[in-house]
Amino acid sequence: MTYSVEWIDNKLQLLDQSRLPHEERYDMLTTVAEVADAIRTMKVRGAPAIGVAAAYGVVLAARQSERADTEARTQTIVAAIEELETTRPTAVNLFSALNRMRAALARPEPADITSRLMDEAVRIHDDEKKATTAMSTYGASLVPEGATVLTHCNAGAIATAAHGTALGVIIHAYRMGRVKRVIATETRPLLQGARLTVWELVQEGIPTTLITDSMVGHVMHTQAVDCVIVGADRIASNGDVANKIGTYGIAVLAHAHHVPFYVAAPFSTIDMGISDGGQIPIEQRRVDEVTSFGGQPVAAGGSDVLNPSFDVTPNSYVTSIITERGILSSPYLSRLKTMVENHDGKGG
Repeated sequence: MTYSVEWIDNKLQLLDQSRLPHEERYDMLTTVAEVADAIRTMKVRGAPAIGVAAAYGVVLAARQSERADTEARTQTIVAAIEELETTRPTAVNLFSALNRMRAALARPEPADITSRLMDEAVRIHDDEKKATTAMSTYGASLVPEGATVLTHCNAGAIATAAHGTALGVIIHAYRMGRVKRVIATETRPLLQGARLTVWELVQEGIPTTLITDSMVGHVMHTQAVDCVIVGADRIASNGDVANKIGTYGIAVLAHAHHVPFYVAAPFSTIDMGISDGGQIPIEQRRVDEVTSFGGQPVAAGGSDVLNPSFDVTPNSYVTSIITERGILSSPYLSRLKTMVENHDGKGG
């Protein structure tokens, strides 16, 4: 299995996802500036993977500042955290991971700052690995025998710390004999579905059909799609889901065709601090991602361009949310609160 984020020999190894599927290249990063750039330019992408990479970025800042006194080191590390927080605004895993690193920095033990931050980064990484494993098992139970599953964007191993969220569920269900075929959307404008999801599914030997984003309605109308499974970058406390642009339209089409629409995401993706999806910041990316294709201009000039990277699917279109703590269905607010209370009551 290919992992997108690994800590090796005191360096952060990242799979450069911008080069897939043509080149499987791994970069070794040694500075927080390199990590921030990798997140901004989507060399590393996927909410869980971004959070893990950012945590290790803080460790790199700590290593870079080891010759400074404690006060100067603390200032340097706080500045690194603040820089990483500016890289991408929508994925909440980034902020939850950095908040954990900030809290670790403030703790007195262990006395060595680098060790303290390294311990926390490893815990964040391990938590995400465990989450995807549990999520895959829970989610596979929702997939009917012989299913055709539709997925959007990329929520596989390379977008997470281990097995993947949506793709982790799909792959686990396939290994159980439940999945007959996966339909993957290309996911304009950066083609994460065509470049990354298809690449992962083919590596697993899963029968896969690639379609353009605009074909979803036709496919649901003319072919048997048994369920849709997608990931998420942030989920509000009421169950509204921010995911890759195009997800909302797919959810509406699934609702119209009576196809279950499932969201698979670690609990770290759920933002209990916001009441609904209207409070989720939506990242606006460069216009040339829309006006160019493969580096070549494809659009006539003279028009405005919109390029939101995410959209928000209202909870009314979400059949269930799959987390490592279990499967949730409506009403999401009360059930998410109960899940938080039960988990906190166990000291987790």
